[in-house]
Amino acid sequence: MNIHTIFALIIFVLTYTIFVTEKVNKSIAVLLGASFYLVLHFIPFDDAVEHIDINVILLLMGMMLIVKITEQCGVFEYVAIKAAKAVKADPTRFLIALFFLTAFFSALLDNVTTVLLVSPVTLLLTTQMEIAALPFIITEILASNIGGTATLIGDPPNIMIGSAAKLSFMDFAANLTPVVLIISVVTVAILLFVFRKSLVITQENKERILKMDESKMIHNKTLMIKSLVVLGGVLLGFLLHGIMETEPSVIAVIGACALIIWTNEDMEKLLQKVEWDTILFFLGLFIMVGVLEYAGIIDALADWMIRLTGGQMKTTSSLLLYFSGIFSGILDNIPLVATFIPVVKLVGAGQAAGDLAPLWWSLSLGACLGGNGTLVGASANVIMFGFAKKNKVPLTFISYLKYGVPLTLLSLVISYAYIMVRYY
Repeated sequence: MNIHTIFALIIFVLTYTIFVTEKVNKSIAVLLGASFYLVLHFIPFDDAVEHIDINVILLLMGMMLIVKITEQCGVFEYVAIKAAKAVKADPTRFLIALFFLTAFFSALLDNVTTVLLVSPVTLLLTTQMEIAALPFIITEILASNIGGTATLIGDPPNIMIGSAAKLSFMDFAANLTPVVLIISVVTVAILLFVFRKSLVITQENKERILKMDESKMIHNKTLMIKSLVVLGGVLLGFLLHGIMETEPSVIAVIGACALIIWTNEDMEKLLQKVEWDTILFFLGLFIMVGVLEYAGIIDALADWMIRLTGGQMKTTSSLLLYFSGIFSGILDNIPLVATFIPVVKLVGAGQAAGDLAPLWWSLSLGACLGGNGTLVGASANVIMFGFAKKNKVPLTFISYLKYGVPLTLLSLVISYAYIMVRYY
């Protein structure tokens, strides 16, 4: 390891420490770290820009704009009260329903879109119940990543793996849905136990909510109809994006532009509502992880793994699962998966496609589930981190670790047992 690589690692660790301790705003920390890399020429500017995942940035911006317009009509308040009444204003039932609904939509759409749509409803409902929002925000983070693991389109790493291994939507669903369901049930049971003291509502509040008329929450029916038409079209586009051969980000931007024009929205006021803090954080993070990739650090880790396993399929599958699971909580899982795809192909050279499949499932489970480890492990986590801070929910990087790390390790252990039993 040369001095250049050592300094690259030092800057990364220092930057990570600064925003983990929250002494400085997380976006400022990563932008400063990325700027140091650029001013010290750790990576050429053009290469740094190429590491920015524009699909993630545009998807975030498009969906944020749609959500900001939609929330003005009161539809989220309507859904919140309707949902509260459906579960009889019972916080325990709501937590269970929230987990499985978030997981379901994360599998069918993607986890970023799902949390952008569900988070306003979550906050409104907990406010109406007068209970702590923290358990439900954490539940939503965990469910979005677990649910997104089940399908080809649920999480970006799966799209990359599917493309490289020529695996279909049904391949992912058939091989990963069983273990995702097991992990979901175990996770919900643990969350109910951990948060049992917070899932309490007074009888007075319960009766008040059950008597509320949700229809009175809609104060602009025309805007609601327009927003739901566009939102429905965007969600349909997400489901068909593979057939259309169009990135979800493009569909989201088209939907946002269409809704802005249709509703004659004031663009200047609308842009002030966009969570630029989250978008800037992603820009800086993509560049910083790109430097680690450019410096060969991630490749070196992959080479080390090949030497350690000696090319043995069963050992490689286990190491892929745990390695990608642990490091996805620290780094971004997209470049991590991009690095390990050729590793899997190299290890599986000369193997039949069926024999190689367990390696792909191990990589997918590790990369997607590992995102639950920290608040920067997945795009959905970062969005919810920013959402919580904006709405004064007491969620910090450190406080989340006591939930994220144990549950992630448990999900990896369950995944390991599943891989071993089913494929070996």
